[in-house]
Amino acid sequence: MKIEIWSDVMCPFCYIGKKHFEQALDKIPYKNNIEIEWKSFQLNPDLPKNEITSVEEYLVKAKGISEEQVAAMNNQLVEMGKSVGIDFQQQNSKVVNTGDAHRLIHFAQVNGKGSEIEEQLFEAYFTEGKNVADHEVLATIGEKIGLNKTEILEMLNSDAYVFDVASDILDARNIGVSGVPFFVIDRKYSISGAQPVDYFVSALTQAFEKDHANNSSPNNASCDVDGNCD
Repeated sequence: MKIEIWSDVMCPFCYIGKKHFEQALDKIPYKNNIEIEWKSFQLNPDLPKNEITSVEEYLVKAKGISEEQVAAMNNQLVEMGKSVGIDFQQQNSKVVNTGDAHRLIHFAQVNGKGSEIEEQLFEAYFTEGKNVADHEVLATIGEKIGLNKTEILEMLNSDAYVFDVASDILDARNIGVSGVPFFVIDRKYSISGAQPVDYFVSALTQAFEKDHANNSSPNNASCDVDGNCD
């Protein structure tokens, strides 16, 4: 069974959804029969390549959210993160164009380390406050999971995987993905949002054991194409 996951590095609910999904996989006996493919989705594809903005500044200026609302959102996110082992420090996060981070994900995935690089990029962005658009930062992150740093830098300084990222985004648009995380099972059934662990267990079990039975899902916490998270 193949599961494709559309996600963006700057989406907090994608990080939470990843944790829930992985916990669900650990509870099902056929985990090794599931193939996972990470797909690119950019919440803010039009951000300039060299622009860096704080989350607060971005939400206040670009989204019209008050500073008080931003603080409340961050506090809620911190509590949600604690339940799945995520140390959210979004006040230190740097809002940047994630195009090159997605290219690194494709590079890692080709080398069998898609889930590993996703985890490292989420941690770098949400906990460590790193600039995930910086090539040196990305290369160091890749090296941390066993990828060749020189090869990563060569890839990032070329146009490798640019088409793949754009293709994923177009693919998402064609199948109606408007928010992430978004999980697609064998191109037949979908799960939208950071669903609870038990929901993932039930949905994956039905799809696998009933020959991929119809699996509709209510929306849950997610980030939309405009970068709004709820």
